[in-house]
Amino acid sequence: MELLQSYWWVIIIVLILFAGLKTINQGFVGVVTMFGRYQRVIRPGLNLLIPFFEKIAKRVSIQNRSVEMEFQAVTADQANVYFKSMLLYSVQNADEETIKKVAFKFLSERDLMQALTRTIEGTIRSFVATKRQAEILALRKDLVEYVKEQIDQLLETWGYHLQDLQINDITFDQAIMDSMSRVVASNNLKAAAENEGQALLITKTKSAEAEGNAIKIAAEAERQAAQLRGQGVALFREEVAKGMSHAAEQMKQANLDTNVILFSMWTEAVKNFAEYGKGNVIFLDGSPDGMEHTMKQIQAMMMKKAGT
Repeated sequence: MELLQSYWWVIIIVLILFAGLKTINQGFVGVVTMFGRYQRVIRPGLNLLIPFFEKIAKRVSIQNRSVEMEFQAVTADQANVYFKSMLLYSVQNADEETIKKVAFKFLSERDLMQALTRTIEGTIRSFVATKRQAEILALRKDLVEYVKEQIDQLLETWGYHLQDLQINDITFDQAIMDSMSRVVASNNLKAAAENEGQALLITKTKSAEAEGNAIKIAAEAERQAAQLRGQGVALFREEVAKGMSHAAEQMKQANLDTNVILFSMWTEAVKNFAEYGKGNVIFLDGSPDGMEHTMKQIQAMMMKKAGT
């Protein structure tokens, strides 16, 4: 008891020192003020402040923060567009000047968020107001880049940096959505009809090509057949001429009357006509004059062949 009475002042000093010890969590930076005036920045960990004079006015987070936004805009052709977006931002860095901006630019975190969301909404609305409803969906990437370009410069004056902006959903009024669905359906039907037409054209083209090739093949086969028939007739005539020449030579050597042999060949030919005519009608002059005329023609042809 006497010891406590003797060193009471030591206990008071220790208590005062403990009162000046402050802890800053990882991911935060402390802003210290004295009598309301900025003094310094303290880092994560255990820090010593002047008791009763210095205090931590704000703990500024240097971590990434996100906020979701929903708002409406109107296009140049008076169509309502509804956006759902996600904003990702953070303090630029942990430098003292940047922390001072972040700590004292806005009265509270709520005021910062209100200013940030309203600025982004206004930027998007100004972009959408220059575009038509049919262009909006195709310009999602351009819209994000435009907002980043406009907002990032403003956020730098506040000590923040825009990490990312994502447009998660873009919708229109139900009437516009229904009309867009009908347009898509009609375009699909048009594409299907065009594909069917192309397929039919290809089918008919291929069929025509196949028919043309078939005609060419048939014509070539007919030409070759005619050529072969001609060659057969020529060979037949040649063999007949050879046979007749041979018969003429034999008759000459045997001192026979050529008229007898010729008559025999003539009757044999008529017999063959009757056997292999297949019902075809062959007209022959059977009168004596006609017979004599025919025999003279055969005899002249054989003599000519024998002379050659």
